[in-house]
Amino acid sequence: MKIIKRNGAEENFDEKKIAIAITKANESVADADRMTDLQIRRITESVVISCEALGRAPSVEEIQDLVEKKIMAHGAFEVAKNYITYRYTRSLVRKSNTTDDKILSLIECNNEEVKQENSNKNPVVNSTQRDYMAGEVSRDITNRILLPKDIVDAHNEGIIHFHDSDYFAQHMHNCDLVNLEDMLQNGTVITGTLIERPHSFSTACNIATQIIAQVASNQYGGQSISLTHLAPFVQVSRDKIRAAVIAEFKALGIDPVEEKIKPIVEKRLRDEINRGVQTIQYQVVTLLTTNGQAPFVTVFMYLGEAKNEQEKNDLAMIIEEVLLQRYQGVKNEKGIWVTPAFPKLIYVLEEDNIHEDSKYWYLTEIAAKCTAKRMVPDYISEKKMLELKVDKNGEGHCYTCMGCRSFLTPYVDENGQPKYYGRFNQGVVTINLVDIALSSGGDKEKFWRIFDERLELCHRALLCRHERLKGTLSDAAPILWQYGALARLKKGEPIDKLLYGGYSTISLGYAGLYECVKYMTGKSHTDPEATPFALEIMDRMNAACRGWKAAHNIDFSLYGTPLESTTYKFAKCLQRRFGIIPGVTDKGYITNSYHVHVTEEIDAFEKLLFEAQFQHLSPGGAISYVEVPDMQQNIPAVLEVMKFIYDNIIYAELNTKSDYCQECGFDGEIEIVEENGKLIWKCPNCGNTDQDKMNVARRTCGYIGTQYWNQGRTQEIKERVLHL
Repeated sequence: MKIIKRNGAEENFDEKKIAIAITKANESVADADRMTDLQIRRITESVVISCEALGRAPSVEEIQDLVEKKIMAHGAFEVAKNYITYRYTRSLVRKSNTTDDKILSLIECNNEEVKQENSNKNPVVNSTQRDYMAGEVSRDITNRILLPKDIVDAHNEGIIHFHDSDYFAQHMHNCDLVNLEDMLQNGTVITGTLIERPHSFSTACNIATQIIAQVASNQYGGQSISLTHLAPFVQVSRDKIRAAVIAEFKALGIDPVEEKIKPIVEKRLRDEINRGVQTIQYQVVTLLTTNGQAPFVTVFMYLGEAKNEQEKNDLAMIIEEVLLQRYQGVKNEKGIWVTPAFPKLIYVLEEDNIHEDSKYWYLTEIAAKCTAKRMVPDYISEKKMLELKVDKNGEGHCYTCMGCRSFLTPYVDENGQPKYYGRFNQGVVTINLVDIALSSGGDKEKFWRIFDERLELCHRALLCRHERLKGTLSDAAPILWQYGALARLKKGEPIDKLLYGGYSTISLGYAGLYECVKYMTGKSHTDPEATPFALEIMDRMNAACRGWKAAHNIDFSLYGTPLESTTYKFAKCLQRRFGIIPGVTDKGYITNSYHVHVTEEIDAFEKLLFEAQFQHLSPGGAISYVEVPDMQQNIPAVLEVMKFIYDNIIYAELNTKSDYCQECGFDGEIEIVEENGKLIWKCPNCGNTDQDKMNVARRTCGYIGTQYWNQGRTQEIKERVLHL
C-alpha cells in the first residue's frame, strides 16, 4: 500500500511509523494515563485496516485523523490531547515552507498528486513544470491574500471547489467561443504582427491554429472554433486554382473549356482541403501552450451555419475531410496510428443529415464510423437546441459549447441580433451536494438550511472571480480583447462592459447529485420516488442563479461540473469528514454532475432520456454519455443511438475504447488491475505496466484523456458498466 505525503510525493506505507508516533505521544503523559503496548498495537492494526478499506492511497493527514479517533476510542484522552497538540505545532512550522516543498517536489518529479492532476499534462517536461511551479505560487498568494478565509477553508475541506485557483492571481478567465470569422475576415494581430485576410483555405487553416495557440495561452479553460468560419476560403482557393488552371491551359495552347477545367480544379481543391485540415489536426496535437499542454480546443461542425448552398457544400467537404483524418488517427512514437486527444470534434445532427434520404447522410455515416473507432465526434441535436435554447425574442438557436461542455446562455445584442461567437465564461465554483446531505444527517429541513448557506458561500466565491476580472485592461491579452477573438476594444480599455448583461457567463457548478439523493432518500435518483427530490435540487440552484443575476446584472448559470482530479479530492474529503458510508462515500470518486452512477445497470436509451431532463436544467453546460463496447462492426447500432440523441437530448457522446501497447503491439483494451493496493494499467497480452509505453484513451469529463489519471478517476473508469 502507498501513502501520499504532504508535499504530494508517494511512498510505501510503513505501519511502524504509526506505532512510533503513538508511542511518543504515549510516553509524553503520566504513567497513570498511558496505554499498554497491546493497545498501541491494536490501534496501529486498526488504522492499517481502515486505510486498506479506502481502496486507494491515503494521505498523511487522513492517517493522522484515524490515529486520533482510535486513541480516543480507547479512552486515552490525555495521549490523544498530546498527539493533537504535537500535530498542531508541526503544522505551524510547515506553513512557512509548504509552497517551497511542493515546488521542489515538482522539480524532482516526485509529486504524485500533481502527476495525477491532469491526464493531458506531462509533469516531467520543463514547460509543464514551469506552469505548475507558477501555479503553486499563485495558489499560495490566492489562499493567503486574495480570497476570504472561509472560502479557502471551504475549498480545502471539499465543501466547495474554487476551480483553477492556480490562475486566480492573474486576471484570467475560463472558456471562450472564439470569433474566428471576425479574425479571418477582418484580420488580426499575433504577437505584434498584422495577419490580413487569408488568400487561400490552407492559409486560413494555418492562421486558425496560431489563433488557437494564442487564445489558449491567455486563458485557462477550453475554447471552440467553427469550421463554418473556414468554409468561405474554400471558394477563395477554388477561384485561385481555377485562374491557375486556365493559365496553364492557355500556356499549352489548349482551349480552356469548362468540362475540362472543373474536374482538375475540384481535384486540386480537394488536395488543398486535405492539407489544410491536416495542418489543424497535427498542429493542435503538437502545439504546447504556455501552460505546458496541447490547447483544449473543440471544433464545431454545423451545416446549418452556412450562409448559402455553395458554402454549405464546401463546408460539407471540410467536415468530411476532418472526419476521415480523425478516423485514421495520428501516429505515435512507434509509427502506429492511435487516437489523439485533441481537437475535440462536435457534429450537429440536423434535418439535412439525420435521415437516410437526407442530402448529407453520408457525413453522418462517416461520423458514426469515426465515433466507433476514435470516440469522436460528439453530437449536438439541432432539434433540441432550437427547442430549448431560446432567446428573449422567442427564437431558438443552435451553437457550440466553449470546450468540453460549458455553454453560453442565449443572448441578443444591442441591435436585437443573436450573438455567441466572441463570448466567454468568467469562471466556476462548484458546490459539493454530497457534503450537504451528509452534514444534514438525512434531515430534509436541515438539508435545505445548509443548502442555502452553501449556495450563499458559492455566490460570494463567484463574485470574487468576477471582481478579479473587473478593471482588467485589454492590454492583458490583446489577442482576446483587442484583435477579435472576443472583442475589438481599444488599447488601455477595461473589459468591464463584457462582464455584465449576459455577454459573458459565470458558472455555479454542482457535483454528486446521485450520492446526495442516495443518502437522503435511500434510492438512486433514477428511481421514480427519488427523481422529484433530485429535480427540486436542480430547480433551487437555478432559482439561486436567477436571483443573483437579477441582483448583479451578471449572467450566473448552472453548470454540470466535469470533475477530473476534483472527483478524487471530494471523495477523500467526504471520507475524512464522515467516514465510509456504503453506496455514498465508499468509492475513490463521486459522480459527475447529474449523471447516472457508473455502476448502475441501465439501457443506453433509457439513460439518455433520463439525463435529458437534467441537461435542460443545466443551462451553463452539461454533457451525457453512454458506455459502449467495440462498435466498429456494429455501425447501425451507433446510428440508432445518434438518431435517438437527435430526438431526445441536447448533447451526448459514446464512450468506446482505443488503446495500444508499445511493448507488444496489442491494440485491444488495456485493463485496470490492482497491485500492492494501487490501481494500474496493464496490457493483457504482455503484462506491460509502464504507462510511458502505452497509449490509453478514455473520455473522463468531456475531453479524451490518457492513462495518467488519479486513483479515484481510475477506479471510476474501471467500474463503468456498459449501456449498450
